[in-house]
Amino acid sequence: MQRQWSLQAPGEPEAEPGGEELCEQEMERLCLSQQPVRVLPYAMVDKRFIRQLREPEGVKTSCWQQWRRRRQTVGRRLGEAARRLTRGCGLWEGALYEIGGLFGTGIQSYFTFLRFLLLLNLLTLLLTSGFILLPLVWLRPPDPGPALNFTLQCPGSGHLPQPGVSKFNNLLWNVFTGRAFNNTYLFYGAYQAGPESSSTYSIRLAYLLSPLACLLLCFCGILQRMVKGLPQKMFLGQDYRSPLSAKVFSSWDFCIRGQEAATIKRHEISNEFKMELEEGRHLLLLQQQTRAQRACHLLTYLRVNILIGLLVVGAISAIFWATKYSQDNKEESLFLLLQYLPPGVIALVNFLGPLLFVFLVQLENYPPNTEVNLTLIWCVVLKLASLGMFSFSLGQTVLCIGRNKTSCESYGYNACDYQCWENSVGEELYKLSIFNFLLTVAFAFLVSLPRRMLVERFSGRFWAWLDREEFLVPKNVLDIVEGQTVTWMGLFYCPLLPLLNSVFIFLTFYIKKYTLLRNSRASPRRFRASSSIFFFQLVLLLGLLLAAVPLGYVVSSIRSSWDCGLFTNYLAPWQVVPELVALWLPPPSQRILYYLGSHAFSFPLLILLSLVLTVCISQSQASSRAIRRLRKQLVWGLSEPFPAALRASIAEGRESGRDMGWTMSRRPLD
Repeated sequence: MQRQWSLQAPGEPEAEPGGEELCEQEMERLCLSQQPVRVLPYAMVDKRFIRQLREPEGVKTSCWQQWRRRRQTVGRRLGEAARRLTRGCGLWEGALYEIGGLFGTGIQSYFTFLRFLLLLNLLTLLLTSGFILLPLVWLRPPDPGPALNFTLQCPGSGHLPQPGVSKFNNLLWNVFTGRAFNNTYLFYGAYQAGPESSSTYSIRLAYLLSPLACLLLCFCGILQRMVKGLPQKMFLGQDYRSPLSAKVFSSWDFCIRGQEAATIKRHEISNEFKMELEEGRHLLLLQQQTRAQRACHLLTYLRVNILIGLLVVGAISAIFWATKYSQDNKEESLFLLLQYLPPGVIALVNFLGPLLFVFLVQLENYPPNTEVNLTLIWCVVLKLASLGMFSFSLGQTVLCIGRNKTSCESYGYNACDYQCWENSVGEELYKLSIFNFLLTVAFAFLVSLPRRMLVERFSGRFWAWLDREEFLVPKNVLDIVEGQTVTWMGLFYCPLLPLLNSVFIFLTFYIKKYTLLRNSRASPRRFRASSSIFFFQLVLLLGLLLAAVPLGYVVSSIRSSWDCGLFTNYLAPWQVVPELVALWLPPPSQRILYYLGSHAFSFPLLILLSLVLTVCISQSQASSRAIRRLRKQLVWGLSEPFPAALRASIAEGRESGRDMGWTMSRRPLD
């Protein structure tokens, strides 16, 4: 650019007057622009020339400008350090590069997602340790004081039974069921605190707000990554389809190393072309269908989806009855097996459900991409519905939701069977998390590994058909999201469950890496959304909402256990907030808080948010219309003389305040 603006190379024809005028206008704009030089889309030599134009020799910059430049440099370095921290401080960089080079960015995205979940769990653990565990150790709270005097009147027994005590004095089984950690900080019942008036730091308030703050921070992180990973098709329009020429010239991944990886990539590109042609064929057949054929297709669609819906209902009903039976028969001789009955049923449902969904969705004769998307949607519905039904079944058994019992009417929960119901719920979530990880280990070393050894050992048509296991990214993502959802559900009942899940995710990374490199093969059928961060974050966000709703209901409405925990003298955990407000804040501040929580403030806030939402929607629609106009202008610009089109685009960019400097790095065409 510098050479182009200053001198004309010998032997070259003179530039057109229009081109020189455009260059002068661009130089003037760059000199007057406040945009940093480092972000300009020019070569390093051109950036030095632009800096000389802005700061001629002999002209000293002011102290204010020097301080501002140093502040920008420090801010930029801090931002880069924060971005490195969010990427995991280089954790697993070498392994991720190896996986991306051998199998492409689609499978690499799953392992990147594992690292993101590990960072979320470590952040949650840091907040819990900083606001709850360290103050407990440092302050050494006094005796929690007298609890409410409850006299249990349980029908059919003169004393309070101790349900769920293992009849096998085996420490290993106690570790698997969580009984060995009942008196530790792993569960809710071990946390104690004195009266609020005798302490300057409220452990109860920290214990109450820490899970909510963790969920809020996780929501912000997921939302930020979701916005970053928005599919480009959303901005280009639903009717946009990339041309085959773009796939021909831009499909190759230059990060791939090795002959085997290159062969895999060639097959992947070939399958991509086959998928495009198959979708085009389906679209053509759809346009040629008669009314009778469309009616038959609609009936098939309704029949298949009704059948899938019935399967989902049956699956969640099985989970409900398994959880109820496990809780109602704790004194049976098969106690240890009954403890893992609900996790076992959930695992069985999540294993058989996707297989049946794939078979049934294929009956509808959809294009490959639509077929995979529908299967994934039903898998997400099944997994989240199973966890939701598991939570509801626990609530019905422990908290007497929809049941009438003497202890429930008196104490707000099933006090006869559960002295510390928070610990019981925490144990169930602990067992579910343990079972999910053990299932991952067992499937990797007892299914995938023997299958690979048998395929390599024997030859024949059957073994060639069996082959190695396909590494399916969507299925693995749904499995890890299920474990993360269980962790979020247990933040109140089992505060150190994120530590356990962090260990599980760390080990899962290496187990899945071993399975991918040794026991699996890349899927020959590429799923378009497998490398989409947006799809992963959307499923994770649904899991976060599923965990937040029961937690909010328990914190605000459910009676705490009278025999254990921090909130023994409170009808609900949230009651500690108004007590502390009345104890610590002066009357003017109390009135302000009460006003912020009243309807007089809620309704104007709702109206303001509605107006902001309307403005955002209007801006989004305007941006969509602008994108469509720009796309048409790009098409029209191909038939116009290039300098005229370039002049029009620069003038339009200057009017809209956009930076169109990147168009001036090239010489005007004839």
